[in-house]
Amino acid sequence: MMKGIPVSRGIAIAKAMVLRTEEGHHEIKSIQASEVDREKARLKESVELAARQLTELEKQVKETAGAEQAAIMQAHMEFLSDPAFVGEMESKIAEQLITAESAVQQVAEQFIMIFESMDDTYMRERAADIRDVSKRLKQNLSGEAGGGLADIKEATIIIADDLTPSDTIQMPRQYVQGLVAAKGGATSHAAILARSLGIPAIMGIGEEGLNRFKNGDFVIIDGATGDILLNPDEEAIRQYTAAQEKEAARKQALEQLRGLNAETTDGHSVHLVANAGGKEDPAELLEKGAEGIGLFRSEFLFMHRETMPTEEEQYEGYLRAVKGMQGKPVIIRTLDIGGDKHLPYLDLPQEMNPFLGWRAIRISLSRVDLFKTQLRAILRASAHGKALIMFPMISHIEQVRQAKAILEEVKQELKSEGQAFDEAIEVGVMIEIPAAALIADDLAKEVDFFSIGTNDLVQYTIAVDRMNENISELYNYFHPAVLRLMKMVIDASHRNGIWTGMCGEMASDPLATELLVGMGLDEFSMNQNSLLEVKQRVRSISLAEAKEIAEKALSLPTVAEVQSYLASRVNEA
Repeated sequence: MMKGIPVSRGIAIAKAMVLRTEEGHHEIKSIQASEVDREKARLKESVELAARQLTELEKQVKETAGAEQAAIMQAHMEFLSDPAFVGEMESKIAEQLITAESAVQQVAEQFIMIFESMDDTYMRERAADIRDVSKRLKQNLSGEAGGGLADIKEATIIIADDLTPSDTIQMPRQYVQGLVAAKGGATSHAAILARSLGIPAIMGIGEEGLNRFKNGDFVIIDGATGDILLNPDEEAIRQYTAAQEKEAARKQALEQLRGLNAETTDGHSVHLVANAGGKEDPAELLEKGAEGIGLFRSEFLFMHRETMPTEEEQYEGYLRAVKGMQGKPVIIRTLDIGGDKHLPYLDLPQEMNPFLGWRAIRISLSRVDLFKTQLRAILRASAHGKALIMFPMISHIEQVRQAKAILEEVKQELKSEGQAFDEAIEVGVMIEIPAAALIADDLAKEVDFFSIGTNDLVQYTIAVDRMNENISELYNYFHPAVLRLMKMVIDASHRNGIWTGMCGEMASDPLATELLVGMGLDEFSMNQNSLLEVKQRVRSISLAEAKEIAEKALSLPTVAEVQSYLASRVNEA
């Protein structure tokens, strides 16, 4: 049995089709100076054709996978209009006297290297988007059609070194049963699309794992566990076929939960809300059962552009979410940028340790002009629905007080201008630094709510860079120290009459649901596709039982014991 990173749940059983992209050294072809204009014109035609192709593909994705996933194609189009991307290709044609194909290859390799060197998972996995866009440009230049995926006519599991979003969306869904890739992870765009399309997928098996497959091998993959069986025996096939049927019945049962409350068997309610990056369709979130947006990542309004978004541009982005959620809460996190996430129009320093550097609220408080513009836009949008403000990366009470003072200044300015806004808008902070958890009682007196950001809280508490493959197995939100910090935060909030939510990956993990309910978590914010599964777990247990589970789990000394105990409880249900 092989093991990879589980990125899209489900069991697939079929023959393998092995695909490899052509990477490595590419011959650089020279041209004469008199041919520069011709090559630039060829590049321009390729870019324009790619834009038309992506527009058409965006429509296709929206129809099959939804508006949130269609935004992936928008991100690709933004690369095509980025002067630092296409402009650099034009420069190389003229300066190095090389063909358009060679320029595309050189620039793509530079960008891929930059993105893959970043610490942030999301940014690292954008390298696959660069591969996708450059592959499209090169195919347009050569006049070649895309690979042979469209020719698949039988049940198949795709085995590839890498999967691009274009590959994933254009696969014939009736035949492609599953996906396995040497590269990529849970936050890659291909993984996001696989989840939306309901295709079981496993990534990160590495080059060595990929080399074990050949065309025609019989393969079983379990997208929930990351298990891969190569040429299994008859007994394994029988077991996984039965599991596949059980999984289909489980999905059908989940659909019956739409419209029902996230309520325990003894009547205790929690709120299930969605994470959003700015381009999701609010109507789709509501249709999926979201009771609001628990994390609106405002930084997505600032990225993939050459200038700072104006107040009006930000206002339109916030307004769309606030009005679209029809009175349900929308928690807008103020700009969380810096360190390894660079904006070309902000003079951010290169730092030795970006996760401990100048980022998030630290930038906002030192760039008050930028901060005020964002707060003005959020406040104006709050007049049209229920918006809340959340400050990220809080470590000191002084930061909260300073941010609130600036917010009050902005309120007074808007009042003097006759601008409408919610004067009682709620303000919260993210708890993602251990220092914030340890002073939670004091912080709770300053704000209206907490939101636990588990991704960073784990990283800071255990001192583990989850992108460092040598120690990545140490990164785990079931670490007893992390759980005890979370419990401290939740208890402190309730003692002081406020509520606590969670917007990290842990909120969407069904293994953690009963534990978090028992710990007293009030709100779970997650990817929209996880809402029904978490709701099912909430509705399967009483609050009294959940409290017993939490008490037991919090007493255990190791990650393995916590996970084993929680798994045993889930299996009993």
